[in-house]
Amino acid sequence: MEGKRTRIDIIEDMLSSIINKGGRIKPTHMMYKSNMSHSQMKSYLNDLVQKELVRKVKDGNYDYIIITDEGYKFVEKLKQMREFEKVFGL
Repeated sequence: MEGKRTRIDIIEDMLSSIINKGGRIKPTHMMYKSNMSHSQMKSYLNDLVQKELVRKVKDGNYDYIIITDEGYKFVEKLKQMREFEKVFGL
């Protein structure tokens, strides 16, 4: 059994949940798909918005979180790093 998720694991889960929903997701859905508490999600989400990896938008009556181009690039680089770790057994 693996230990606790690292910060980067949580960020990866959050961004992946947005990508898997077509690039936008409701905050509550992201919270459940990323297996986080509300306060934990708010904290991480604020960091991701500040770093411009995601944006918050309102569409009608609903709030959504949208992944930015920088967010997509981040996930791609993270996948490359994970692959690198596997190749070298790290």
